[in-house]
Amino acid sequence: MGTPAIQSGRARCSTVRLAAYAIALVMSVSQSVRAAQPHRAAADDTSIRPFRAHVPDSAIADMRRRLQMTRWPDKETVADASQGAQLARLQELVRYWGTDYDWRRGEAKLNAFPQFTTNIDGVDIHFIHVKSRHPNAMPLIITHGWPGSVFEQLKLIGPLTDPTKYGGRAEDAFDVVIPSLPGFGFSGRPTDAGWSLERIGGAWAVLMSRLGYTRYVAQGGDWGAGIVEAMGRQAPPGLLAIHTNFPAVITADVGAALGGDKAALAAMSEKERAAVKDLGDYVGSGGLTYLAMMGARPQAVAYGLTDSPAGLAGWMLVHSGFTKWSYGMDPRQSPSRDDVLDDFSLYWLTNTAASSARIYWENRGKNLTSAGDQKSAEVKVPVAITVFPDEILRAQESWARHAFPKVIYFHEAERGGHFAMWEYPELFATELRAAFRSLR
Repeated sequence: MGTPAIQSGRARCSTVRLAAYAIALVMSVSQSVRAAQPHRAAADDTSIRPFRAHVPDSAIADMRRRLQMTRWPDKETVADASQGAQLARLQELVRYWGTDYDWRRGEAKLNAFPQFTTNIDGVDIHFIHVKSRHPNAMPLIITHGWPGSVFEQLKLIGPLTDPTKYGGRAEDAFDVVIPSLPGFGFSGRPTDAGWSLERIGGAWAVLMSRLGYTRYVAQGGDWGAGIVEAMGRQAPPGLLAIHTNFPAVITADVGAALGGDKAALAAMSEKERAAVKDLGDYVGSGGLTYLAMMGARPQAVAYGLTDSPAGLAGWMLVHSGFTKWSYGMDPRQSPSRDDVLDDFSLYWLTNTAASSARIYWENRGKNLTSAGDQKSAEVKVPVAITVFPDEILRAQESWARHAFPKVIYFHEAERGGHFAMWEYPELFATELRAAFRSLR
């Protein structure tokens, strides 16, 4: 050991070096995050600009370092996921994410399709736009939700744009537009409040018009469902109909049944009562706690999610869409482990944990499944609905026809859940072909 004076000098040098390293790292990560965002255009610029995803190597290296240095909590005290993502399963996922997962492969999946950005209402909107090779293809805009992204829909593009390769007919083809929500992925992060479902729906109408489409249809699930329903209320010129797999069908009668009203329950069929019970059990078990927290304090939630990719994954895996996901242990399952990590990495590398969470705050107090909150009776365009058996809300046809003025298609699929288009893209494409066939 040296003298106290020498030790003190060494300590000061060490502190200086550590501080310099920390500053350099912060600057590197900050630059990486800025580079991951598309160039922001002037608010009056209506041009459509080609876009190619490319995240700096430094941002990927920082993500891996953080994953490998994760500080873990103790193990859950139950034998299931009722307390959240189980420690052993999440540790293995994070180990793979920090060592073997390759973001460049995920990036290549995006860059395999034409991507663009355009400024709408002061925010740069990133979107994928794939035109069908078949003549008279129907334009379709598809909207994701949280914790999804445009990665959800990539496997859906082929079956929709080129149906003859997937057992469909040329006349069933779609031109496909897949935007990233404001504050999500490679779209710009809003700097002002007010990005409600109505505002996003209005932006999507501008986007479709800017692309030259005078007749089109819209599809959405999760937050996307609320957005297409807002579009249906606005009924912009050219919007022919909407399709949703998460419809706002909880009318006052259904709400009363959920609350345990015996008369309301007695008026329902056995199948309807089963749907009410399952939804009530899910809500009662705390399944929507993440929704309440982001709706109340998104900024508070975002600090941890922005600092730890493992924390971000643990938070997102609470979502009901991952209830039956095998964490990649079943190689036949879609989405695969890499598919899900593409999605999680997109949130992390674009630093959008906070900006994406704010969609809950912007629309707080407006339940996505409530016919009253979403003003289903005011939807002016035809509505098509597909129900998937593993969704927390199994909408019933009688509820849908009571909630919406004009239901042109209602079907209960054989399989699938909240992320049905990610799980069974060809099945989902078949649903969309059938849903909109009468409008061609």
